[in-house]
Amino acid sequence: MTRGIKHRKKAKNKGSKKEGGPSSSLAPQIPVKVWQPGVDKLEEGEELQCDPSAYNSLHAFHIGWPCLSFDILHDSLGLVRTEFPHTVYFMAGTQAEKPSWNSIGIFKVSNISGKRRELVSKVETDDSGMDGEDSDSDDDSEDEDEDAAKGPILQLRKVAHQGCINRIRSMPQNPHICAAWADTGHVQVWDLKSHLNALAETETEGVQGVAAVFNQDPLYKFKHKDEGYAIDWSLLVPGRLVSGDCDNSIYLWEPTSAGAWNVDNAPFTGHSASVEDLQWSPTEPHVFASCSVDGNIAIWDIRLGKSPAASFKAHNADVNVMSWNRLASCMLASGSDDGTISIRDLRLLKEGDSVVAHFEYHKHPITSIEWSPHEASSLAVSSADNQLTIWDLSLEKDEEEEAEFKAKTKELVNAPEDLPPQLLFIHQGQKDLKELHWHAQIPGMIVSTAADGFNILMPSNIQSTLPSDGAL
Repeated sequence: MTRGIKHRKKAKNKGSKKEGGPSSSLAPQIPVKVWQPGVDKLEEGEELQCDPSAYNSLHAFHIGWPCLSFDILHDSLGLVRTEFPHTVYFMAGTQAEKPSWNSIGIFKVSNISGKRRELVSKVETDDSGMDGEDSDSDDDSEDEDEDAAKGPILQLRKVAHQGCINRIRSMPQNPHICAAWADTGHVQVWDLKSHLNALAETETEGVQGVAAVFNQDPLYKFKHKDEGYAIDWSLLVPGRLVSGDCDNSIYLWEPTSAGAWNVDNAPFTGHSASVEDLQWSPTEPHVFASCSVDGNIAIWDIRLGKSPAASFKAHNADVNVMSWNRLASCMLASGSDDGTISIRDLRLLKEGDSVVAHFEYHKHPITSIEWSPHEASSLAVSSADNQLTIWDLSLEKDEEEEAEFKAKTKELVNAPEDLPPQLLFIHQGQKDLKELHWHAQIPGMIVSTAADGFNILMPSNIQSTLPSDGAL
């Protein structure tokens, strides 16, 4: 298991700083080389540089203290949004140096600029040997630069919280309601509606640097015997919640008419070690899954008592995270402390071997995994190796396509032979990656959190997930 953030430091705003002198066209041109994770090594004095053309959009920001967990909130700005700039609402829980310094951050990021890019750029070479693009491309770049120059706008409000927040989740049916797991052993439910309304009504409320910390009481709280990380809201029954702790126990929360919750004091038991993650079935209101440090995944039916309906060995090490596919409800993905990723078809459980895909690309613990809300075969993964990877299980090796791509790129891009063909994209640049989420209303957008802040990214090679221009 890999949980906490190492070396917690509060991020500070930095002024712009220019390094190096003016560039000269007479300077020797260093050939661009694509760095291959796990294959190439950085020599002394070398550093990696991001290629902006790999992204339709890429932005970084922070809210002060690092956040181990966050959630993207469903909003009323449109069910399927494809036009830049974008606006996104979040809530996150901090990992501050002192318990009293923590807070739940409710924030809005607007003016998220970007541009849809060609997968293989059409480049012409003039007589001087310098690359140039046509005037239309220059015009597009000017428009993009104008938006990008303004940069994303972060508006932040904070609610005081005692203790570090291990995990935070927004209720799907009522996004202003969230449940937060604290390292004190408490799970607390909060109503953050007033803060979201304040952010929505103005462009200046809570601009970073002047965010106030508000004191308010939670709607409800429950004390576990130990701290924990596992928590999930039901997609089908508003207000139904499960929380799991490091004492191997899982508790069921049922909403009451009085706006509170009844928590069954008799826990679900069946794991022999800490419960690390929980996922409600996207189609069965009484069924949820759990994964544990004991290496097992269990399937539970709350109508059938407090023991699992099924349990199986999922990995040879701790099972840290899992995700139940909402578009193909028979598929369950899990990530382990040994870096492996497994995909199971739950329809095959009775036959013994339900694994339909297994990947050993990552060599460090998996910290987050999530199926795409727009493509049933796609999922994103983050790892303690500081890589965020995107996978498409529908892909297979195609030698003809590879040959055509190499010809277009003049063989500047040659992937290692041992890379799985299902590996679609690798994002790097963050330290100590902890959690990621797809945006359910902006196809192709992923947000991730790490010790050094948040990234918003939209890789250019997952445009297939975007609706056509005529889609609503």
